[in-house]
This record gives sequence, C-alpha cells and structure tokens, in this order.
Amino acid sequence: MGKEKGLVLVFTGNGKGKTTSALGMALRAWGQGMRILVLQFIKGGWKYGELKAAEALGERFVMRQMGEGFLSEEKFDEHRRAAQEALEEAKKEILSGNWDMIILDEIIYSVGYGLVDEEQVLDLIKIKPEKLHLVLTGRNASERIIEAADLVSEIREVKHPYQKGIPAQKGIEF
Repeated sequence: MGKEKGLVLVFTGNGKGKTTSALGMALRAWGQGMRILVLQFIKGGWKYGELKAAEALGERFVMRQMGEGFLSEEKFDEHRRAAQEALEEAKKEILSGNWDMIILDEIIYSVGYGLVDEEQVLDLIKIKPEKLHLVLTGRNASERIIEAADLVSEIREVKHPYQKGIPAQKGIEF
C-alpha cells in the first residue's frame, strides 16, 4: 500500500443517492476501523433511518443533524443561521484530529440556496489536514468546488418513483 492521503470527494447531480453514496463509503471506512463524522446541513427534525443506524454503530460513527429541515422562504434567516452554525462546527471538527472521514451532507445545497458561501466551503477544503477524507454532497456543485476535489461523482436521475405518484418509502428515502 502507498502513502495514505486524505481525499476531497464530491457527490453531486440531480439524481437520488448522493447522501446514500457518501454513507455507503462511510460504512466501508467504519468497517476498516476509521472514525466517521457526518454533519447534515439541511436535514433536521425527522428520525431518518440512517440516524438509528449510526447510533447502533457506536462512537466511531457519529451523525449530527444541524439543519432546520425542509427549506422555506419564511424561515430563511433561521435556515441560514443553522447552516452557519453547522459550518463553524465543521471547521472545528476538521481541525480537531478526532476523525478519519467527515461528511458534510447537503453542504453543496446550502451554497445553492445562499445559506453558505462558496468561499466558506473552499476554505474548509483548504484547512483540511493531510490525512482527513472530506466528503461533500448536494446538487449543482460549482466548478471551483469540483476543481478543488480529488474525486467527483455526478448522480443523474434517469427515473424516479415519484414521477408515478409513488410517495417516499421507508428504508429508501428516509
């Protein structure tokens, strides 16, 4: 095996599966004895299945919902405040040395919605310690974020059950 290097990974695109891809990779890393932190920038309030799974995995797999839930114009200031707090938490944890992989779930959505500035995300990438894997998810990753990443996967929607009127399914969407 060669020298270990922490990577910057981006899961973007309009298809379903960005968070799922990041969590699958996190599960693989956990199985290798790594310490994982997931900070969710928008999700909040719901009891998603992945939260229950993370609790069962113990202290080496921590997931924190930092958001206010579904975005709404009337609560924009609250959403922005929560996203800025999540950003500060991310910065603190990136520098802490406590984790081998940090996933900033939906941080790219946060940029698109104006809750977080692109420059703030790029600053997190710049301060990342050499061995830390940093994973960013969300639609519409900017060219600058893509350029700063080591790996970028675009998840494209081909077909979705919602188009047939099938509602979100337990174990699939939540």
